[in-house]
Amino acid sequence: MSAILTLARPEHLDKLDALVAAFHAEEGITLPADKRREGLQPLLEGIPHGAAYLIGPPRAPIGYLVVTFGWSLEFGGLDGFIDEIYIRPGVRGRGIASETLQALPRALAGAGLKALHLEVARGADKTQEFYRRAGFRAREGYMLMTKTF
Repeated sequence: MSAILTLARPEHLDKLDALVAAFHAEEGITLPADKRREGLQPLLEGIPHGAAYLIGPPRAPIGYLVVTFGWSLEFGGLDGFIDEIYIRPGVRGRGIASETLQALPRALAGAGLKALHLEVARGADKTQEFYRRAGFRAREGYMLMTKTF
């Protein structure tokens, strides 16, 4: 298997939506299907705030990754946040997620990205170790906080 990244386009909506639905079911995320598709559609149409990538062959993707963009004075410019990354259960453990996290900075190199962030559960020790091996570090003294509207 290979972590080929393909920038998702409108014609990939159904395949991407099926993968997102599977991830959300696995994680217990309860977002109505119409709202999920409403969230995906602008990413596929080129909204500048984020991008969705299919992992593997576009005809039969084995996963996806969504990255959103922001601006950080602390990091000196454009930064990204990995919003979701998912690999189908049947192909996990083969290094595909690791390969994906190595390929993503190359895919975004031309955009001038300065930093890439992600969120991981506090008690998910194995997942945290996986992200550490991929080069991510916890920021001492910081924690992610959220307010929804």
